[in-house]
Amino acid sequence: MIKNEELEAILQTIDLRDDAPTDEPMRQYYFIKQARELVSAERAKLGRPLTADGETFGCQMNAKDSEKLIGILENIGFEMIDDESADLVFYNTCTVRDNANQRVYGRLGFVNQMKKKNPHKKIALCGCMMQEPSVIEKIQKSYKFVDLIFGTHNIYKFAELIVSMYNSNEMIIDIWEDTNKIVEDLPAERKYSFKSGVNIMYGCNNFCSYCIVPYVRGRERSRNPRDIIQEIEKLVTEGVVEVMLLGQNVNSYGKTLEEPMSFAQLLQEVEKIEGLQRIRFMTSHPKDLSDDLIQVMKHSRKICRHLHLPLQAGSTRILEAMNRRYTKEQYLALAHKIRREIPDIALTTDIIVGFPGETAADVDETIEVVREVQYDNAFTFLYSKRTGTPAATMPNPTGEDEIKANFDRLLKVVQETARSRVGRLTGQVQSALVEECNEHDSTLVSGRLSNNTIVHFPGDSSLIGKIVNVRLVESHGFYYMGEQVPDNIV
Repeated sequence: MIKNEELEAILQTIDLRDDAPTDEPMRQYYFIKQARELVSAERAKLGRPLTADGETFGCQMNAKDSEKLIGILENIGFEMIDDESADLVFYNTCTVRDNANQRVYGRLGFVNQMKKKNPHKKIALCGCMMQEPSVIEKIQKSYKFVDLIFGTHNIYKFAELIVSMYNSNEMIIDIWEDTNKIVEDLPAERKYSFKSGVNIMYGCNNFCSYCIVPYVRGRERSRNPRDIIQEIEKLVTEGVVEVMLLGQNVNSYGKTLEEPMSFAQLLQEVEKIEGLQRIRFMTSHPKDLSDDLIQVMKHSRKICRHLHLPLQAGSTRILEAMNRRYTKEQYLALAHKIRREIPDIALTTDIIVGFPGETAADVDETIEVVREVQYDNAFTFLYSKRTGTPAATMPNPTGEDEIKANFDRLLKVVQETARSRVGRLTGQVQSALVEECNEHDSTLVSGRLSNNTIVHFPGDSSLIGKIVNVRLVESHGFYYMGEQVPDNIV
């Protein structure tokens, strides 16, 4: 991420009478300057500021991408508002499950009515959903009022695409099937001043049979470790105390580098950064989680005591059909090893119910794993067929009623075990990063423990961004009520 003052200095050297540079990110700086002129002209024509709104669906990587899009919009002259009536609205889409697609189509129908009243309004679509050819065909046919469509591989080109959009009366579509290119050092507007996501890699090579992500995010490509360290160092100088290292499978980090570096080695380098107090990461694939990583986490002073380790299913037969490349027994052995080496770790997971061919007996095996591992939380989903994945063509003789019954059985056990697991800390004093004022009670603030559990306690906005000691007074299932404890009393 580039600082505003650094960007302004570069923009002063750019002459728009010259051809656009071919090298990135200089090419995008050129178009940021050109987009400013277009936005300024539009603002003068309308006699008011131009507004923009960003709506984000999906994972932390989408949220990180949206921070970049918002940073570019602000730099070219838009005022960001949280309202889809804005002059420009972008939808950063997710396509992991079908209901995410349907939500986007619903929003498009809604904003179309606004566009009829405001012909200057621009609508942009980006993200994973846009990488599906069938989606593009549907939008071209049924949502012709959309102005700009781009995918996951060319987020960094937003300023250039905005220039094309304002210079054209046609729908602009810029979708790449794949790329090895990584372009950083662009403006970004972080949601929080004290914590930030940091992309360490892009794409996925796992090809789980139910998952569309490798097809829409592309193959794995890791960022240079020096660039990652420099980005985090810069964030720390701006007041960031916690970073979340992001990748579809962070355990695969480094395999595409000219000088390979493991994820465990990268974590050790990040740990050395002075001023950084907390390190998180997502997401880990069980098949790639190494003993080295466990040991680095065990001995770290900064890596948070939380590991998200997706199970997806507890039946080896279903895991094989999912192409997860581990067995139930291997997963359990890994979970026990992690618990043994890091006793205070919080384990969370993802579980899919209703995968083609899954029976009640298979779900019983998943429940066995939940009881044995004792997750601090588990995110449970009904299987969603994604066109283009191998699982989409698999027969599924299990009826919807049985799938729903299996889901309910699993969910009950997940909630029971998680409440018991989370509540074990009652009475202890833990450090919490204060993230916000409580939205339901203005006398409280909400903080996050190292193990990712939320605690609400009396305080005001002056605590936001600080790590404070909190006594966990009362467990409420998945969160705590607490009280701040002065440092000298701990």
